[in-house]
Amino acid sequence: MAALDLPQARDEYLGYLAVERGSSDNTVAAYGRDLSRYVGWLAERGVTDPDDVTRGLVEEHVAALVEVGLAPASVERAVSAVKGFHRFMASEGVSSAFPTSDLPLPAKPARLPDVISVDDAARLLDQPFPRTPSGLRDRAILEVLYGCGLRASELCGLDVRAVLLDEGLLRVFGKGEKERVVPVLGTAYDALAAYMEQGRGALAGRRPCEAVFLNVRGGRLSRQSVHSIVEKYGRVVGIRGLHPHTLRHSFATHLLEGGADLRAVQELLGHANIATTQLYTHVDRSHIRRVYLAAHPRAHVGS
Repeated sequence: MAALDLPQARDEYLGYLAVERGSSDNTVAAYGRDLSRYVGWLAERGVTDPDDVTRGLVEEHVAALVEVGLAPASVERAVSAVKGFHRFMASEGVSSAFPTSDLPLPAKPARLPDVISVDDAARLLDQPFPRTPSGLRDRAILEVLYGCGLRASELCGLDVRAVLLDEGLLRVFGKGEKERVVPVLGTAYDALAAYMEQGRGALAGRRPCEAVFLNVRGGRLSRQSVHSIVEKYGRVVGIRGLHPHTLRHSFATHLLEGGADLRAVQELLGHANIATTQLYTHVDRSHIRRVYLAAHPRAHVGS
């Protein structure tokens, strides 16, 4: 490959990602933003030749991203973009330098998930919903998100054939199209059954659609619409900024607080790694104290 400066090499790399690697448009666009910022930052320091980039400059750039308050996930993606860019230049002979050969990704701080209390969940789900097809749908959405621990994308992707009401089960396809089976019981079952029997048909009309949750035009409900529905009903009962993922987090937290086995919760959530599920064990330290006080034979001796 002919000698290229950094901006030219960046464009070649983005083309490689799009054409040869088959990366998604969103990935190419995000990497393009990250690398344009990186190449511009280097240019401000007089560096335009790939061979002039040092490990120290790369580390300084990463530190600058952290210093300006970029979200940890965004910093991690930017570092991945920079590492891939330098790997590409080294493998294609654009640069003899490889300053990121063993550059580690920055550690993301463990972020405790947002949860609502059991009382708030009851207020949210026990509020009066309109007895309309959309109202039945909205109640079922909230009940299934909290009662089954689904992601918004999983709920939107749910098809009618995956709802096994006779068995009280849902077949859910999570990240990487990995299938899991989760129980749908209690009020979640009641709300979903009522919607399927009385609401979905009215929304579907004559338009055939495999989706369980439909919009008013009979098409599959979008994640953005689910976010709006959850936020709206949360606001009615005084829970500001309620998000579908908060209901998923609350599902897991309340199960663990109720004594559920961590492995079972991992299976219900569809986590590949139990370390992800273990994050929920740190949400409510006071719960651990209550369990200890209730269970240990000498917890109250001498008090």
